[in-house]
Amino acid sequence: MSTGYGAPYVTEPHRPGWPARLGPVEVPAGTVRLRPVRLRDATEWSRIRLRDREYLERWEPAQAGTWAERNAAWSWPSQWSTLRRLAKRGQCLPFAITVDDDFAGQLTVGNIIRAALRSAWIGYWVSSSLAGGGVATAAVALATDHAFTQARLHRLEATVRPENLASLRVLGKVGYRREGVFRRYLEVQGRWRDHDCYAITREETGAGLVTCLVDAGRATLPEQA
Repeated sequence: MSTGYGAPYVTEPHRPGWPARLGPVEVPAGTVRLRPVRLRDATEWSRIRLRDREYLERWEPAQAGTWAERNAAWSWPSQWSTLRRLAKRGQCLPFAITVDDDFAGQLTVGNIIRAALRSAWIGYWVSSSLAGGGVATAAVALATDHAFTQARLHRLEATVRPENLASLRVLGKVGYRREGVFRRYLEVQGRWRDHDCYAITREETGAGLVTCLVDAGRATLPEQA
């Protein structure tokens, strides 16, 4: 008897771990926190995304419309509404990343599947002005710890183009391991691109990824600063 994907899927009637506010964690760039995305994030979200087109577009999946259209402030309400709806259904955890309480990027735990799988993917982007300051690393650590505790997940995976060395370093610092290559996985800038698959499970996180960052000297907690 198969107990795989052919088995009946039962949607859980609640959304553990949401809404949530995570942090703070101190890194060289400042104080990192995660909070739910807000409708009023539109202006700053758009400003950073439009400014950072060259920095972000080469890694992101193709979508309809121009970069300017997709990242204009007027396009944010529909994106925010979709994320909010999915979060209410327990299908994603859509966070804003803040540094010193200023909007600095996004992190989403998406495609949450529960039942026997308890799995999701994690994706993130951070303002180019904060690159190298430990922000993405802290954000991924915070979200992963939360996913494996309050959100009651068991596995997270991230897919990254092999050329995206900065993102690969982030995943390596927090303990995600490379599982293999997804050939021609996503269309990016007009071509189907290979992506490396990185993953982590609850058993691999020990006392927690934030604790590991602190122990490695990559971050501090406010009371230790």
